[in-house]
Amino acid sequence: SSIMKRLFTLAFFVITVLSLFAATYSVKTVPNVHIENRTRYISNPDGIMLSNGPGDPKECTEIIEELKKLYASDVPMFAICLGHQLMALATGADTHKLKYGHRGANHPVKDLKTGRVYISSQNHGYVVDETTLDPNVAKPAFENVNDKTNEGLEYVGKNIFTVQFHPEACAGPQDTAYLFDRFIDMMKMKKEEQ
Repeated sequence: SSIMKRLFTLAFFVITVLSLFAATYSVKTVPNVHIENRTRYISNPDGIMLSNGPGDPKECTEIIEELKKLYASDVPMFAICLGHQLMALATGADTHKLKYGHRGANHPVKDLKTGRVYISSQNHGYVVDETTLDPNVAKPAFENVNDKTNEGLEYVGKNIFTVQFHPEACAGPQDTAYLFDRFIDMMKMKKEEQ
């Protein structure tokens, strides 16, 4: 996937947990990581990436319960697409189905902090219902310029941020690739605190 390629190019040691209807685990390694260090990465990760996937996020009840536990930890997290929706559900927000969905490589999203607009790739049929957010838990970070739906959240007092769109995809220039750098910086700061 494009997310895996992006993480590997940034020299991440990646452990992939596949969770489509079964708990299947596979380990992907970067050659520089010694076998004795792998256990530390599994039990005490530097960060967690929640990626995209198909379907209604509300059907992923087991994953939502696990995300509630992860939310209680201090592990930095970055979630994309379905991961964004699942994290929102795990923290008490709601999602709903869009009438037509967002599909394609030309959706403008606005960074609410900077006001800057990016062209994004999208492929989803559900969105986070911004009216159900607890402002003490998460605040909107991005919005879809076309229909004003939520495109990202920043979690209050946590090293967690999520986006609905695909920053790893190339809708043109890689304008939102900086989000991966932001995730790396969060993990570095967390490590320095330890």
